[in-house]
Amino acid sequence: MQVVIRVDASVEIGTGHMCRCLALASALADMGASVHFICRVGGKNSKVFLSERKFPVSWIQARRPIDQKIDAYSTSDIIKELGIRPDWLIVDHYDLDVTWESILRPAVRKIMVIDDLADRRHDCDFLLDQNYHGCRAQSRYHNLVPDHTIFMLGPRYALLDATFRRLRLDLESRPKESAVGNFQVLLFFGGTDPVNETSRVLKSLDPLADKLLINVVTGKGNPKRKEVAQLCKNRPWCRYFCQISDMASMIAASNLMVGAGGSTTWERFCLKTPGIVVSIADNQVSLAEPLARDGYILYLGRASEISSDDYLHAVALMLRSEWLRRYQAQKAARLVDGLGAIRVARMLTDGEISLRQAVESDSSKILEWRNALENRKFSFSNTAIPAHEHERWFKKCIADDDRILLVAEKGRYAIGVLRFDINGDEAVISVYMVPGFHGQGLGVSIIKAGTTWLSINAPQVNTIRAEVLPHNNAARRAFSAAGFTEKCSVFIYSIRKT
Repeated sequence: MQVVIRVDASVEIGTGHMCRCLALASALADMGASVHFICRVGGKNSKVFLSERKFPVSWIQARRPIDQKIDAYSTSDIIKELGIRPDWLIVDHYDLDVTWESILRPAVRKIMVIDDLADRRHDCDFLLDQNYHGCRAQSRYHNLVPDHTIFMLGPRYALLDATFRRLRLDLESRPKESAVGNFQVLLFFGGTDPVNETSRVLKSLDPLADKLLINVVTGKGNPKRKEVAQLCKNRPWCRYFCQISDMASMIAASNLMVGAGGSTTWERFCLKTPGIVVSIADNQVSLAEPLARDGYILYLGRASEISSDDYLHAVALMLRSEWLRRYQAQKAARLVDGLGAIRVARMLTDGEISLRQAVESDSSKILEWRNALENRKFSFSNTAIPAHEHERWFKKCIADDDRILLVAEKGRYAIGVLRFDINGDEAVISVYMVPGFHGQGLGVSIIKAGTTWLSINAPQVNTIRAEVLPHNNAARRAFSAAGFTEKCSVFIYSIRKT
């Protein structure tokens, strides 16, 4: 499989986009994909990261602000020079949108967008937003992407390097806390820290010098790194590190992390390290505020609105509040398990959705999926079905020509269950997802595949009906996107005969 990734890193935009794309590229490469990067000339940080990972890269001439059309045609020319039609074009860039993507569409098979702003239109097949938006996650992109777009939403899909996944396994049996005298604080405000928040925080913590060991990390692209290094040199309780190769171990060894609300948030969550977070860029506010509201982080606000005393008091609070550190760490670890890059890579490599008729060996799994809480709460009967009742129903179901039970699969993975009850020229459809595949937009594709399957295998059926509970908004959107028309809480689909 051929994959091309368009992403940049610089002092202005930071290194987070590049880091998450490299994590995904590594996961794809592990699954046999060939990955090629396209970046703009002038992004010194891009060269640093890509030279370390040894992924091939092509450079385009692009100045800020980026001209989307020039950038798109330059990218298209590079793809032509490579002599490939990529299976996937992945773009992670706030300056690019549907204008850029529509130009590239003929040159590639599919497009995946990585975004978290939800402030512009996209032409994409997959959309990944790894940020935490709660129940609003998918609705943020309403009218911004095509109906066929499949979503991967939330920190479950956080793109982390494999090192974090391995360390997470080690931490499952290792206590996080250490004695107060060795309380380790990690300061990291991203690879570039354009507002030099690192220096300000470092100075503000001087009154706690006898209680802390402070590790300070910057990237090579940080224009103030020499100043930061000198500040650390003058403070025996501080250690300075530049462009370290093993950030994961540094985070895992820390009792507390102070930093920006970027992609490092998910790295810290994965490794059970509590944190104090500030926003040094506008796009970080929408990430930090929901996490603070739900108790995952101690959020101080925008860096421009925070005083040095705010930092001092926040660190002092976390230092003396073991229960708060433990609460944060345990809660965060449940949100991010380090497997996000693998999940996304599997979605990209596992092919199209297919349907097959259920067989006897599917019975126990189908019962497990149907009884999952996330499916029962949207069922007309929301109680768990006993195993003996299910077995009796299942045997009748697969023996009945007018009742069709289908399993939807994507590659090697079952992702949903679909049933048709046929009565003459009409069929009633019901569908639910396999736990773990909710909220990705896959329901639309399953329903569309189901209507196509039925038109071929049950040609006598002219109309398909779906009954949906009023509060099941996700199902209502899915049936509408799949071509059904709502009439008095019932969705109707008319099969076109060719």
